[in-house]
Amino acid sequence: MNASEILWMCLVGGLLLQLLFAVWNASCLPKVRSFRKGNIVPPDQLVSVLIPARNERIHIEECLHSVLASQTNGFRMEVLVLDDRSEDETAALVQAMADRDSRVRLLRGTELPAGWMGKSHACNRLVQEAQGDWFMFVDADVRVKPDAIRHTLAAGCAQGGGLVTGFPYQVAKTWMEKLVVPMMMFTIISHLPIFMIRRSASPMFVAATGAFLLIHRTSYEASGGHAAIQGHLVDDMSLAKAVKRAGHPVMLADVHDVTSTRMYQNGAEVWNGYKKNMYEGMGRKDVLLLGTMLMYFVMYIVPPLGLVIGLLTGSETSFLYGFIGMLLGMAVKRVSDHIGGQPWWLALLQPISMACVIAIGLASWQAGRSGKGYVWKGRRYS
Repeated sequence: MNASEILWMCLVGGLLLQLLFAVWNASCLPKVRSFRKGNIVPPDQLVSVLIPARNERIHIEECLHSVLASQTNGFRMEVLVLDDRSEDETAALVQAMADRDSRVRLLRGTELPAGWMGKSHACNRLVQEAQGDWFMFVDADVRVKPDAIRHTLAAGCAQGGGLVTGFPYQVAKTWMEKLVVPMMMFTIISHLPIFMIRRSASPMFVAATGAFLLIHRTSYEASGGHAAIQGHLVDDMSLAKAVKRAGHPVMLADVHDVTSTRMYQNGAEVWNGYKKNMYEGMGRKDVLLLGTMLMYFVMYIVPPLGLVIGLLTGSETSFLYGFIGMLLGMAVKRVSDHIGGQPWWLALLQPISMACVIAIGLASWQAGRSGKGYVWKGRRYS
């Protein structure tokens, strides 16, 4: 047995362990529909659904229609939308709906103060006007099924407050969306021990999305809220970490069957959206980001390269181990896609998806390190 074969065996063994971890990790993710309202939710709870909106003309009406169709037996609901100085018809569309349904109220955004990120400032303004016991943050591009808020509220009450969040089903239409957007769940299923999110008080074990996030008023206030993370670009993760530091619980739940979203409309938005978040999401730590990208290259790009090299050179070792490694990588992707409700065939494109993620990660690192910053929804972030 030569050195090359030993290295291949180590790589394939690592991928097998990764697959076993992914399968076990996926089994630890609680389904939000497993939480039944029953006697869990105290009577007459008020849920404030808070929607920050900037240039959301194509999304806001459908979002509001889905929220207003929610089953609210056992709790009350108010819906606050902050128009964050939109340059389209967002405000007019919200006001028209507010005129028809008294539960909806439109707030007007103000100029962004120094030191604040746009979304954090919008969320902070919404909370200042909210009257609820619970704050349900929903992005304008999210659609909720009638029982989504009810089950999420039951989950929050079952854990005694704190924060409950989950990644909606990702609607992907363009090829860039299909290749990249489902990789969010891949990174969580592959690396983050989900059971530690609820069991550990360490903010190191946390995952969150501001697209669908429920938090109790007392937990929000104890964490310092968005005012305490006003300069953080990845506000959802920062808020969840702050909640843990305050000693309150955090739950990541499977909500893909009760919520959906199309986060990006085209390839450029996918690139810029992930580019904005990847370096910041890893705490601007060069070693962590670059090390992760290197690990992804070795584990998920080297096997298909080995397969091709084996075919071209006639090397049985490269071909066999490359083929097995590529299948294992696809199997890991299939586990995460199953959790996210994605079609089975996307796993076959896993090497291409990983190549895209690596390219965006390096672009995110370069933009953050160079000081060029990121552009999102007409605002520049450094």
